[in-house]
Amino acid sequence: MELLSLEEQLRSNAYPGRGIVIGKSQDNKNAVTAYFIMGRSENSRNRIFVEDGKGIRTQAFDPAKLSDPSLIIYAPVRVLGNKTIVTNGDQTDTIYEGMDRQQTFEQSLRIREFEPDAPNFTPRISGILHIENDTYNYAMSILKSGSGNKKSCSRYTFAYENPKEGEGHYIHTYMGDGNPLPSFEGEPEWVRIEGDIDSFTERVWNSLNEQNKVSLFVRFIDLATGKYESRIVNKNK
Repeated sequence: MELLSLEEQLRSNAYPGRGIVIGKSQDNKNAVTAYFIMGRSENSRNRIFVEDGKGIRTQAFDPAKLSDPSLIIYAPVRVLGNKTIVTNGDQTDTIYEGMDRQQTFEQSLRIREFEPDAPNFTPRISGILHIENDTYNYAMSILKSGSGNKKSCSRYTFAYENPKEGEGHYIHTYMGDGNPLPSFEGEPEWVRIEGDIDSFTERVWNSLNEQNKVSLFVRFIDLATGKYESRIVNKNK
């Protein structure tokens, strides 16, 4: 697998949908994650990210224009002890509750599948970062319809131990625009993680399609102390 430029991957796809990036900073000091959302409809574009405790949630920018909260209003990021959960839907809560009962990341997702938004059947993508005793590992999951069949769910989990500095993985819901939207295929893309939190945030945001991007969340977690810095960028202001 080739190590890719994250910015080039973002620029080359006008509509990746929702995306998760997880990796390690160039200076080897921070666990890194980013989550972005995009939208084609007025309902999808009418959103912002807001802080919610140690995590974030989506919120309608103009409540009067919110036509359907299902699938678009949820908590993308939650923190459980030394674990940070990042997902594209309400399965964030499913993972949090399952792992709080000592289930694994993968076990927690067994009761979920792709979104019921026919004909797209949007995949549920999820990630988890785990920092403990000077070790850092992360995992990514995708639950997707089997060949567009609403009765068939394909489940894939990818786990990464001791990631190298300046590298990470990127998974997103769609391969590009279309009708229906084509679901993500293959392994998470192996990408470079460059710069500090501000330059990384700026490059990711500026690489997303101007018409379709909605919000971006970035977090750097200090591997030595567990303290974190976060950035939120909303198109709606």
